[in-house]
This record gives sequence, structure tokens and C-alpha cells, in this order.
Amino acid sequence: MMMILAFPDYLSQAQRLAARLDVPLAEVVVHHFPDGESLIRLPPVLPEHLIVCRSLNQPNDKLIELLLCATTARELGGQRLTLVAPYLSYMRQDIANQPGEAVSQRIIGKLLAELFDDVLTVDPHLHRISSLTQAIPIKNAVTLTAANEIGLFLKEKFKHAVLLGPDSESKQWVGAIADNIGFDYAIADKNRLGDKQVEMSLPDSDFGKQPVVIIDDMASTGRTLAKAAGLLQAAGCKDIHAVVTHALFCGDAYAHILKAGVKNIWATDSIDHSSSCIRLDALLADAIKALD
Repeated sequence: MMMILAFPDYLSQAQRLAARLDVPLAEVVVHHFPDGESLIRLPPVLPEHLIVCRSLNQPNDKLIELLLCATTARELGGQRLTLVAPYLSYMRQDIANQPGEAVSQRIIGKLLAELFDDVLTVDPHLHRISSLTQAIPIKNAVTLTAANEIGLFLKEKFKHAVLLGPDSESKQWVGAIADNIGFDYAIADKNRLGDKQVEMSLPDSDFGKQPVVIIDDMASTGRTLAKAAGLLQAAGCKDIHAVVTHALFCGDAYAHILKAGVKNIWATDSIDHSSSCIRLDALLADAIKALD
């Protein structure tokens, strides 16, 4: 028997996933004490296979609560623990850029590998590694992509549009979406100078004739999307939109992007946000069914 354990911040998405899998769901009870400590409560009797659902944006408290949840689930009879974390944190720091820096990808990956038998995530922010198993050393460290879901969504919104990737890393992903739905695409050149400082240039193309959709794997500070929107406006484009997989939107990011001239921002439901309208439950359900 299988059961979904859903944390409150990912409850609606987990409910849709449970409906697709036709399995029961129990909500993890989370209480925060005044000093910041967390208390976790699970059902006292659990089946052998548990699917723990929680996206790991704002991760520091969440990782401690995952540790408490997974350890307690094992004590209550869980034999196989599958983590569904559509947004996976701490993947960017894959080397020590300066002596003494913690390589968080390796450390957090090892922690998740010790807690879970399977880890499923969507479009993780990987740089110098080719497989998620290099970060999370277990057999079933599964990387999924929201490309198909995003493509179908855009096909419903537009008869045609140009898809713009903000940097060279996005080329393969944006190109695949464009080819799949028959849209054109272009790739910008980006150089990140700091958390909120971005240099960017657009390729030589006519962006004024049709809608442009900027596509990125995540939006945190929003400066990349805003910079791209400003350049598109300067190039004569008046119909600018954006799609992101992970709607982090730290601080004033969402308002900043809209102020830069983006008409609509659409995101997957990997993270709860007002822009999260592209659902991932079918993608996640299929991946869970395919686990061996």
C-alpha cells in the first residue's frame, strides 16, 4: 500500500497527485514553537511506501522538518520513502569557489540520499554535473522536466510567438519547447555580476513583429527577466510575457518584473504563488508509477 504525506505548503498540489494515483493522503502536522523549533506529527500507523511531498523553496526550516518527518516515518513502519520535491534547493553550489566554502550540493544531496529511497524533482538548477545521481547518490534520483507542460500551455495561449532563453544554458531546453510546438526561439547572452546585477544582450533579430515569451527555469530576484524585458522593449517589442518553472520571487521580484514591461508571468505549481497555473501532477504521477 502507498500513502502520500503532504506538508501544508504543498497540500493542494499533493491532493491532485493523490487523486491521479488513487492513493490516500495524510497531511503532516507542523507546529512551530516560539523559539523557532519545529514539531512534526504523522499518522501513528503508516503503510510501507510513503510519498513525501514538499517543494524546497525557503529550505532551511523545511530540511530540518524533512529530517524529522523521514526519521519518524521509518520508525512508524515506512519501508520505502519517496521524496517529491519539484523545486530542489542547494543545487547551485557544486564547487568551492573560495577555500573553506561548503559545497552545499554535495552535503544536502548526501542528506537526502540517507533519508529517502527515491527523490523526484523538476528542472533542477544543475551546472557542472550531468546527472542528479551525482548530487544525490541513490539509484532513483530522478530529474523531470516541465518542458512539455509549458509547451502545451503556450500552444493554448498563442497561435505563434518567439520564445526567448535568457542565457546559453537555456538553449537546449527552450529550443526543445519551441521545436515541439512549432514556435521560433532566440537565446540571449547573459553575464551575472551579483545577486541583483545582470548584463545581457539580445541576438540580432526582429522582435517587434510578434509576441515574445521569456522562458527561464526559475525567477528569484527577477532581475534576469526584467533585464530581458527592457532589452525587448528597446528592440521594439510591445507584447512581452514570461514563463518560469519555479516561482521563487524573492522580495520585490514579481512587481519588478511586471514594472519592467512583462504583461503576464506564468509558472508551474512547483511552488505556491498567484502565477502558478501550469500543473505538474500528471508529470509527477507518471514518474512515480515508473519507479522500480
